[in-house]
Amino acid sequence: MHNKLPIIGITMGDPVGIGPEIIISALSKTSVYDICRPLVIGDIRILENVCKIKSMILDIKRTDKPEHGRYTCGNIDVLSVSNLDPSSVSWGKPNKETSKAMVRYIETAVDMTSAGDMAAMVTCPINKAAMKMAGSRFHGHTELLADRTKTENIVMMLAGKRLRVVLVTVHTALKNVPAELTTEKIMKTIDITDRALKKRFGLKNPDIAVAGLNPHSGEQGMFGDEEDRLIHPVLKTAKQKGINATGPFPPDTVFYHAANGLYDAVVCMYHDQGLIPFKLLHFKDGVNTTLGLPIIRTSVDHGTAYDIAGTGQADSGSLIAAIEMAVSQYSKSNFRHL
Repeated sequence: MHNKLPIIGITMGDPVGIGPEIIISALSKTSVYDICRPLVIGDIRILENVCKIKSMILDIKRTDKPEHGRYTCGNIDVLSVSNLDPSSVSWGKPNKETSKAMVRYIETAVDMTSAGDMAAMVTCPINKAAMKMAGSRFHGHTELLADRTKTENIVMMLAGKRLRVVLVTVHTALKNVPAELTTEKIMKTIDITDRALKKRFGLKNPDIAVAGLNPHSGEQGMFGDEEDRLIHPVLKTAKQKGINATGPFPPDTVFYHAANGLYDAVVCMYHDQGLIPFKLLHFKDGVNTTLGLPIIRTSVDHGTAYDIAGTGQADSGSLIAAIEMAVSQYSKSNFRHL
């Protein structure tokens, strides 16, 4: 039965961030091996160095092909894409070599998952400045994933056991959000969310709440007209398409109701509108998953934490949750890519 478990590729993220450490911590737990065959796409020497820092005894071995891994607790299988010298790199201080390695981990995982060599990919944190240092034209995972898989429409979901939020706009200055909102962008987000909740989360008729942009959802135009001008027309279209999306709801109440089970996800107009309530509930176990891709990708919901990298303090809860969600999505997708 163990050989039937899905192979989940885990990218190491930034080699000088907390990615290597949370991988070591997560893959020291039997529970991970009970649900999948985890394969690290990263660097053996860095991982071995982390084991020394954490005083952990794990057998870390190189594997050339996913099917050749041992996948038993106590052993960590690594597709070693880089060969960094631990003595020449410093925790929390990315350089050109570590940054290029970071990008190669992602590219390798995307290609292998797209080819069907792995069931899904889980990503550890990267740094935008390091991406630039590597010469990448992308700002982060999302843009790279979309380009590499030739996917035009994708959206970001943050998911936990109590709350799921999806963002219409992501890394946009607050003053620019109203201008970036369009009926097309809102409709696309709702549509992709509906399809993902059905196909990857196993919900037959998901309830999607749509948050308003303004206080009290505009209060009938007193505090803004985006609700009447943009969101209401989209909800009418969504209903015609058979999508159960309702709103726009006041942002100060909708998350309370969603967290208590009334809605399966909340579509949010901007980054902090969704991330503040989400991280209040799921700071340690939140998962970032990209909807709309032809492959399954989940990620930790935190950054590289350069300030504690290499200290042995990093919490692996979000990575374990991301692995569990990747397995769940694969299972509920009828064991095929969507």
